[in-house]
Amino acid sequence: AWEPAWETTRRVFSYTNHTLMPEALETWPVALLQHVLPRHLEIVFRINAEFLALAAAARPHDADFLRRLSLVEENGERRVRMAHLSIVGSHRVNGVSALHSRLLVETIFADFAALWPERFTNVTNGVTPRRWLAQANPGLAALVDAALGGAAGRGWRLELAQLERLAPLADDAGFRRAFLAVKRANKERLAQHIRAATGIVVDPTSLFDVQVKRIHEYKRQLLNVLAVVARYQAMLADPDPMLAAWVPRTVIFAGKAASSYVAAKNVIRLIHDVGAVINEDARLHGRLKVVFVPNYGVSVAETIMPAADLSEQISTAGTEASGTGNMKLALNGALTIGTDDGANIEIRQRVGDDNIFIFGLSAAEVVAQRQAGHQPLHLYEGNARLRAVLDAVAGAQFTPAEPGRHRGLVDALLWGGDHYMLLADFDSYLAAQERVDALYRQPDAWAAKAIANVAAMGYFCSDRAIGEYARTIWGLQARA
Repeated sequence: AWEPAWETTRRVFSYTNHTLMPEALETWPVALLQHVLPRHLEIVFRINAEFLALAAAARPHDADFLRRLSLVEENGERRVRMAHLSIVGSHRVNGVSALHSRLLVETIFADFAALWPERFTNVTNGVTPRRWLAQANPGLAALVDAALGGAAGRGWRLELAQLERLAPLADDAGFRRAFLAVKRANKERLAQHIRAATGIVVDPTSLFDVQVKRIHEYKRQLLNVLAVVARYQAMLADPDPMLAAWVPRTVIFAGKAASSYVAAKNVIRLIHDVGAVINEDARLHGRLKVVFVPNYGVSVAETIMPAADLSEQISTAGTEASGTGNMKLALNGALTIGTDDGANIEIRQRVGDDNIFIFGLSAAEVVAQRQAGHQPLHLYEGNARLRAVLDAVAGAQFTPAEPGRHRGLVDALLWGGDHYMLLADFDSYLAAQERVDALYRQPDAWAAKAIANVAAMGYFCSDRAIGEYARTIWGLQARA
């Protein structure tokens, strides 16, 4: 019978949402489903009819409410809203960071949360220390084992909170030296990989500045590139030809773009073009390099993450669901530069404001600025440094054989509304990078903060996350 079958379905399924981007929430054409899955479509229509009847009883005479809740989008081409179906067909719905889960119930799923507030919860993501520390970074794993008590110190693999015992060692000069030695060995290994994969020679004593993730406009690899161009221009303007005041930096990108995502692919092309010019400019004395590591995946990540000094987590506030790269990098002793977004917020709360570089607008400030009428052209006209960077990207400096190749990226910022607030956050981001440079000039202080990050990562363990799913969503009890 329908009723017990539907109740069983609802009790079996739970829905974990992984995105706040409306365009990433799948919708399927009704016509396509009618053609290939006609019986399934009949079931969807019945589910929708019964659900809308329930919703109408909860809020009578509110047609707009029902239209927003419907499993079928009726404007234009009729499409089935798969996220809506997932909510209606599940007993629990969760986001994957505290901010993400709050924004789900305040924005894209607000109507469902009004109807079923008890159905929504949060389970912050986690990563496995067995792969991302024990396997990926055996040098650091061995150092942690020794610091926590040899064989007895291996327990962090199953109880990551034991890393808290490292916190006092941030003040131990000997441990800091050993920690930096492990990091240097990992950077030398990555430098070898970069040379083999790209032919680019990088300095393992330089600051390894890492942004590795899917290429997407909201993740703002373009903001990182603009900052690289600003640094390049400032270095060339320095009256000291040896650039002695500049911290050597290797900016490392990796990631893939969706096959049809033209803007993301253009950012990858820009990274290569900027790198090709900077890496060959003898005036820099090798103090700035730009690398795009190809074929990013788990194996490449296991080489990059242990070597990272700086973790770039710079998405527009309010767009990143959680992130796990931020956790993996911090677990391996990288300091985070980032916005108050996704799990960055929870990382900041655990490592402390002094051990992370936060910049930019908050999620609420992003909304407020958009509502007030964000005007990127005014920022361009009023900020000489920003204007010089955008003019260089749009012109021929990095594409002498094809001037204007990247004008489309710049025009999208200036005339397309700068939806992801790159220009609004530009100055704040550069100021945060200056704080990074200042700290990196003090190796002991840098090491102490990196150790503090490792020590605070216990919460961000996949074992904790799985336990929360078991207790709060699946309703399971641990066996003795």
